[in-house]
Amino acid sequence: MQHLSEIKILHLDTNHPLLWEQLEQVGFTNEADYTSTKEEVEAKIHQYQGIIIRSRFKIDQTFLDKATNLQFIARVGAGLESIDCEYAQHKNIQLIAAPEGNSNAVGEHALGMLLNLCNNLNKADREVKQGQWNREANRGFELEGKTVGIIGYGNMGKSFAKKLRGFDVKVLCYDILPQVGDEYVTQVSLEELQAKADILSLHTPWTPETNRMINSEFINQFKKPFWFINTARGKSVVTADLVQALQTGKILGAALDVLEYEKLSFETLFEAETPEPLKYLAQASNVLLTPHIAGWTNESHIKLAQTIVDKIINNYK
Repeated sequence: MQHLSEIKILHLDTNHPLLWEQLEQVGFTNEADYTSTKEEVEAKIHQYQGIIIRSRFKIDQTFLDKATNLQFIARVGAGLESIDCEYAQHKNIQLIAAPEGNSNAVGEHALGMLLNLCNNLNKADREVKQGQWNREANRGFELEGKTVGIIGYGNMGKSFAKKLRGFDVKVLCYDILPQVGDEYVTQVSLEELQAKADILSLHTPWTPETNRMINSEFINQFKKPFWFINTARGKSVVTADLVQALQTGKILGAALDVLEYEKLSFETLFEAETPEPLKYLAQASNVLLTPHIAGWTNESHIKLAQTIVDKIINNYK
């Protein structure tokens, strides 16, 4: 059995201090490198048994081939799409994530976005501050009596469904896994969800199956015009098709915490010229945008770090 002091962990991103402190307290050796290039990290990664990362760069086969002593990769977040999971598992490297750490934050953010969107809160606020008092133009919609469709019923989808308990809404979910329905939702086929939903909230990971999933064909299979919320992954949505649906009224309004144009690190949007669909979203009064902060609360900062610490320590018990 390895002594914990022999387990060297390389921290590649800054996180809540408790993560470093608690690992140190139980005996792990922590080292940090927040600035080196991927290639520079690859040159020394053979020295480490563990990595803690958010989304600084992709952990690909090249990286993993050089990480000859690696025992685990911990991602302080929900998804693992920046890691070649199959290759890591082939090399017996354990993958650790913390979807439970920020699920409450995501559920609250999605609900806040929905209420904002249906009641024109941002638009009305902006107009009043500009001296306009437009009551009729800002008449809202109530959630009561509506059907909310959730695609992806894991930690995030369930958190959002729980938040909807205080509203008189019907909540349906679609998931690739069978029998995930519970006291908060009724699991249905995708066809039934598309037939009944007034509101669609996306809570899927980014996978080959969900990549560009929300496109014109998908949107047009909904029987009714609907509101769309995305706090999941931007690359699951074809933005140009979303814009077209907003222009035709098929989508009544969109609340987007994530965008197709984000870099993999999620820290920057893009460096090139602003794409035309994004220009439309930026000026549309029925579109609400936030910078990938749904899971980014003061509380989730602590919860994510604590979840990762607990899982790493449990690994070595």
